[in-house]
Amino acid sequence: MENFSLILAIVVATALAFDFTNGFHDTANAMATTISTGALKPKVAVTMSAALNLVGAFLSVEVANTISKGLVDETGIRPEVIFAALVGAILWNLLTWLVGLPSSSSHALMGGLIGATIASAGTGAVHGDVLVTKVLIPAVAAPIVAGVAAMLATRFSYGLSKDADSAATRKGYRAGQIASAGLVSLAHGTNDAQKTMGIITLALIAGGAIAPDSNPPVWVILSAGLAIALGTYIGGWRIIRTMGKGLTDLQPQQGFSAQTSAATVILASSHLGFSLSTTHAVSGSVMGAGMGRKGGVVRWSTATRMVVAWALTLPAAALVAALAESVTDLGDWGTAVVAVFLIASSAAIWKLSRRQVVDHSNVNDTEEPAGVVTTAMAAVTPPPAGTVTEDLTATIPSPATAPAAAPATDPAAPPAATV
Repeated sequence: MENFSLILAIVVATALAFDFTNGFHDTANAMATTISTGALKPKVAVTMSAALNLVGAFLSVEVANTISKGLVDETGIRPEVIFAALVGAILWNLLTWLVGLPSSSSHALMGGLIGATIASAGTGAVHGDVLVTKVLIPAVAAPIVAGVAAMLATRFSYGLSKDADSAATRKGYRAGQIASAGLVSLAHGTNDAQKTMGIITLALIAGGAIAPDSNPPVWVILSAGLAIALGTYIGGWRIIRTMGKGLTDLQPQQGFSAQTSAATVILASSHLGFSLSTTHAVSGSVMGAGMGRKGGVVRWSTATRMVVAWALTLPAAALVAALAESVTDLGDWGTAVVAVFLIASSAAIWKLSRRQVVDHSNVNDTEEPAGVVTTAMAAVTPPPAGTVTEDLTATIPSPATAPAAAPATDPAAPPAATV
């Protein structure tokens, strides 16, 4: 049994708290499209996803080894450094969850680890080649590859079913969505749960509890799997709403194509040990599926906000972690101050979230603005008879509110009587 110090126990508990936030932050990756198309009821979807996340955690340790052995130099890393890294990652996860943006929990964790390591041991302690080849390049490539694959798969799906019965086709693709959503959940457990395994293993090595170059112990694999599964079951409903309804309006064919493409990319990257962002892969595939359907529209205003959040994730988490590390470096009281700050900030974010509750009962109600592209397309498309589309109400007056046209009259005629 490992010899635990108090700080090591705090680090392990904080890592599992991060794993929990990773679970509810990334539930949308597996289940947003399934929920938005009605293939599964929301609570059934998150329960299924939680179970498969737990199973996926036991399938591989390649990504865990990338985190614990490859990204930073193990020698000279103290448990306090890892604690500071987790503080940066957790706060970024909670902030992006509050505003409903599907940013990368993986990059938040790695950004936190990089920032805290640089603050503690300098830039030389970060392995730049691993950062570039196994983090940054996959971050750019994943959404592009998944998006192109989903777009082609969507077009193929519609072409394959164009002469088939519409109701039967939708039913079949919804069944396919359930299977592909399960595959994404399995892939998410295989990839994301391992990141917490890796960070706990690194902490155990730094604290002298296990030997350098060790693989994650079984209890670490089990606890990380359970934490991410519990977070998934809670459901990150705000991000599910954005992913399922805010980016584009998905039909079952598109949902199936998006999930299958994303799962393929995630599983391939896990096998290669790439610390891939499942959020990037799934978001890219959803946008690709939106472009793959004839007449489909991607809400680029939402997509732009997401990309900005992606770009900020690594540096923002790194900055917070570096500041936290500078405080923990002052001693035990500094670590206590950072812990209190983390708890207080998390509580404040949760309280802010209660002002507008999003849960399984209203997750498919979207208030996302249509954006410039959607509004422009709607402006040149006549609405069905007797209706006025929601997107145009701000710019085209309805018959009830438009000023009545003055009737054509003889200029010499007396004015009409008023009632």
